[in-house]
Amino acid sequence: MRQGIARIGILTISDRASRGEYEDKGGPAIHAWFARVLSSPWEAVARVIPDEQPLIEVALRELSDVEKCSLIVTTGGTGPALRDVTPEATEAVCSKMMPGFGELMRTASLKFVPTAILSRQTAGIRGQSLIVNLPGKPSAIDDCLQAVFPAIPYCIDLIEGAWLESDPAQCKAFRPAHAKVQSPA
Repeated sequence: MRQGIARIGILTISDRASRGEYEDKGGPAIHAWFARVLSSPWEAVARVIPDEQPLIEVALRELSDVEKCSLIVTTGGTGPALRDVTPEATEAVCSKMMPGFGELMRTASLKFVPTAILSRQTAGIRGQSLIVNLPGKPSAIDDCLQAVFPAIPYCIDLIEGAWLESDPAQCKAFRPAHAKVQSPA
């Protein structure tokens, strides 16, 4: 496991936000969620880009390979619209897909909105980075992160990424009893 401060990539994918025509609400919602939930040291590496598959792929590679983010969370571009290509970009850069994340996020979202079945959220592994696609709506971001975060720290442990610890009063992470305990940095 990497020692030190965990780096979390926050990638907003929106044509209008990237042009400054619309305020990015998804990226700040993700940042606020992690600021509330994480108890271990971390820093955000944020980007706002348009819905263009080649640009999304470049950003995901950069956040993983250059910025060394153990977790990369995207917001936007997961619906059925023609310009929604975030899942395709994620699949193109990952060596392993983690479909359970998308399945659980859709299940959690269906409790609030019947159109959750239109979402194509997914997750995958690139090197020592876990990439998770979230919807663009801040309330849906919260619902989805609450659903999948319990598995994220252990997943990142398994791919030898940075240590993430959460405040159990906010969202309890699960690690099996046999999992290695992080030694103080």
